[in-house]
Amino acid sequence: MRKYDVNNEIDRMTDNRKEDLVYRLRKRAEIRRQIPTRKSVQDNQPDRLSDLLEEAANEIERLNNLNAGIDRHTDNKEYSMGTEEGYKEFKAKRDKI
Repeated sequence: MRKYDVNNEIDRMTDNRKEDLVYRLRKRAEIRRQIPTRKSVQDNQPDRLSDLLEEAANEIERLNNLNAGIDRHTDNKEYSMGTEEGYKEFKAKRDKI
């Protein structure tokens, strides 16, 4: 295997691990919310730890998207707050990386 191929494989594996972590965090939150013996489920209350797991998964996904230059909450014309200034700010931050 050439050095270039090895580097590509390492990058691919790293990306898969990040996706796997996001998936696992979300799956664990889903499982916790379905356990019938949990007090929060019985009382029909939010599960704070499940919420935290999902929040962590969302933040990891957001940071991965920023590193890739993607903002999934907007189209190609608007970023951040949905303004042209937000787009310029996003580009400036992206270009520093």
